[in-house]
Amino acid sequence: MINKQLGIPLLIAGMCLSTTVFSAGKTHWAYSGDEGPDHWGELDPGFTICSTGKNQSPVNLTRMTHGYLRPIKVNYKAGGNEVVNNGHTVQVNYASGSSINIDNNEFQLKQFHFHSPGENTIEGRSYPMEAHFVHADKEGNLAVIAVMFNEGRHNEKLEKAWSQMPAQAGDKHALASQIDANRLLPGGQYYRFNGSLTTPPCSEGVRWMVMKRVENASREQIERFMKVMQHPNNRPVQPVNARLIVQ
Repeated sequence: MINKQLGIPLLIAGMCLSTTVFSAGKTHWAYSGDEGPDHWGELDPGFTICSTGKNQSPVNLTRMTHGYLRPIKVNYKAGGNEVVNNGHTVQVNYASGSSINIDNNEFQLKQFHFHSPGENTIEGRSYPMEAHFVHADKEGNLAVIAVMFNEGRHNEKLEKAWSQMPAQAGDKHALASQIDANRLLPGGQYYRFNGSLTTPPCSEGVRWMVMKRVENASREQIERFMKVMQHPNNRPVQPVNARLIVQ
């Protein structure tokens, strides 16, 4: 559940944060071909963990362990002020001042972005689109909240970003009015696991929380995003290995 009074005890590990999508240096990578996910670990020494890591994301959430997960303490306000097309995703950058509290530690919301098809699967089910809300604490530790989207009703909450979505990679637009991430983040229960970035350098130690409640977006909205991307931008699911997925 999401609650503005309580926190979540989770494992934490050191991470480095980029204010845009998490890619290392200038090494080119892609979602298909010789520079696709199967080859990320070979493209740059800094990407090696993409191939060798044991706690990689995304995953298929299955065989969950029942445990006590405290509601997420959320303190968001309107702050989405810029939408960016970096060629790998469409991302809304967020002004400082919005946060979640995990294990009595504050994580600032830095940005949220989208993948289509979705990256994580639930009991083998893939969703047409997935949003990642990316947070960092003052030491660079990361926490990501993932929200799945089904094809359904038109989502008015997405329109501020969608109406100014840059059509060309490398373009960015200042938003006419700030987006409030509260309106995009559903309440309710969630799954939790320890994982990684889903893009190079695939750094591990990221706290993942996948919301159980699924949102809707219209076919037109999903297709508009896919047209701008010009390709699927989802990394295939990775082995769970010895990790626990808690619900």
